[in-house]
Amino acid sequence: MVSYEATTEAVTVTVRPAYLDGKSQPLARRFVFGYEVQIANAGAQEVQLLRRRWQIRDADGGVQEVQGEGVVGQQPVLAPGEAHTYRSFCVLPTFGGSMEGDYLMQRADGARFRAEIPRFFLRAMAN
Repeated sequence: MVSYEATTEAVTVTVRPAYLDGKSQPLARRFVFGYEVQIANAGAQEVQLLRRRWQIRDADGGVQEVQGEGVVGQQPVLAPGEAHTYRSFCVLPTFGGSMEGDYLMQRADGARFRAEIPRFFLRAMAN
């Protein structure tokens, strides 16, 4: 499985996408892609994930922006050296595309920053 990684201010985001053949319906233009995200805090302070922002592109050039609080209903707090992993999915009308974005993080001292979610590619049958 291919993985993609980006580090911002000691927070590393690693993404591993996969095509979900059993949930997809290619003839109906419904391609389902799952992805696992690990967010690791290598910094000296506790950080909390407050919000997410995604940009999802399909192979036809369509772009969808998704924003919201936390990830899968959680706003995880990561102590130094800790990591949080979650799984989610997206549905595209094409055989491939890409996703990228960022997480709004807050340190224990109240300082905020955006941790990059690296651009990763979604390809039917190729992950």
